Amino acid sequence: MADIQGTYDDLFPAVPNLLARLLDEGDAGGSVAVFVGGEPVVDVWGGYADAARTVPWQRDTITNVWSVTKTMTALTALTLTERELLDPDAEVARYWPEFGAKDVLVRHVLSHTAGLPDWPGTVEELYDWDAATARLAGLTPQWEPGTEAGYHSLTQGYLVGELVRRITGVPLGDYFATEIAGPLGADFHIGLAAEHDHRVAASVPPEGETEEYAASAPGSGSGNTDAAETAPDTSTPPAPTPVRVRHGNSLSWRRSQIPAASGFGNARSVALVQSRRLTGPVLDLARRTQFTGEDRLLGMPVQYGLGYGLFGNTLGWGGWGGSLVLVDPDAGMTVAYVTNQMRRPGDDNRGLEMVTAAYEGLGH
Repeated sequence: MADIQGTYDDLFPAVPNLLARLLDEGDAGGSVAVFVGGEPVVDVWGGYADAARTVPWQRDTITNVWSVTKTMTALTALTLTERELLDPDAEVARYWPEFGAKDVLVRHVLSHTAGLPDWPGTVEELYDWDAATARLAGLTPQWEPGTEAGYHSLTQGYLVGELVRRITGVPLGDYFATEIAGPLGADFHIGLAAEHDHRVAASVPPEGETEEYAASAPGSGSGNTDAAETAPDTSTPPAPTPVRVRHGNSLSWRRSQIPAASGFGNARSVALVQSRRLTGPVLDLARRTQFTGEDRLLGMPVQYGLGYGLFGNTLGWGGWGGSLVLVDPDAGMTVAYVTNQMRRPGDDNRGLEMVTAAYEGLGH
């Protein structure tokens, strides 16, 4: 059995055992954290930080969690709402005067109902914040905002991020670091400095694929609907702008603030932030249902709150390749699973299995 490092409460052996099984089955590496009542009851890791299986995954190893980053971006925006600096019912243009679609509200942007799901440029153009946001400000919504949902896989981060920048005067990643991650001591970064490069576990493509592997187009039907009940495969956009593994593993991607998809952390940092800050008024805001129905891009039923997917009494989101965070406020539990080992959406139930294993601990 794979060697699992870290600590866990005696009630939660199913979680490290599952991580060991996944590594034995061929996964490169990963980490899992379970917090109950804001305190860690599981904090484990194992495997390798590289595809060649030569660099062990360490306590401080971090990796790109892809769209799990959206939960950090949403939390940043909701923190501004809690501080009465951002009104979800206001027009985006109130804070961003150059934004042309005057009928798009802040809550539309947070709930994937703004009608601006497609990034119209290249991946490389994502690295220029000012140019990217200026381009988005000139777009016309594809549907009447608020009436339909279509997963804003890349654009949501820039739309929310520019709102944060306009209000605070600093980039979203900087504000997140100062106001959320920093005070908690959470090792999560939106825009990664070079000093952390040695700790990064690069994303490993699914078996048989190379770094040219790209996310399947939303709505293509390739997702696993069972896993999606808890953590939908939050794929990046269809052609002509496919995001490939090599993009996510590049230095340009790391250095850029792409608030929908370029967050770097581990399970401990993800669970720490979400368990400690997704509480009180911020939690109430996140759980405010904005849309229930079929997502026209994902091609599956969804329920969106303000920045989070809602799944019954739980909320959270998953990332391309398998990482996930799920919060159960009623049970006081947060589960985070972070991995560098990508799998094809139809073959990936790992996040759902991790959540199930965590619930076993609560059942004792």
